[in-house]
Amino acid sequence: MTIDRLGPIDPLQKYNKTDKVSKTVKKDDTDSISFSREAKSMGEIYKATENVKMAPDIRQERIDEVKKKLQDPNYINDKVIETVADKLIDLFEI
Repeated sequence: MTIDRLGPIDPLQKYNKTDKVSKTVKKDDTDSISFSREAKSMGEIYKATENVKMAPDIRQERIDEVKKKLQDPNYINDKVIETVADKLIDLFEI
């Protein structure tokens, strides 16, 4: 029986070979990015939502104005009651 040699004598020789390094291809120096209309719209919605979250929940000047009006006994009349009732009906869609 004869055994033929299949590879080099040094089994690590095939791993020691280095391939030629290819040169890097230089591309444009500037990068660019573009946004879809949907992304721009979502960005605007996000920004508006954050602005609302950052706004104070209580506007003290409006509270002071309403308190002052309610102290006047002539303020609450039929016209004011009708206006408030209409706004409540519109708000609750009755």
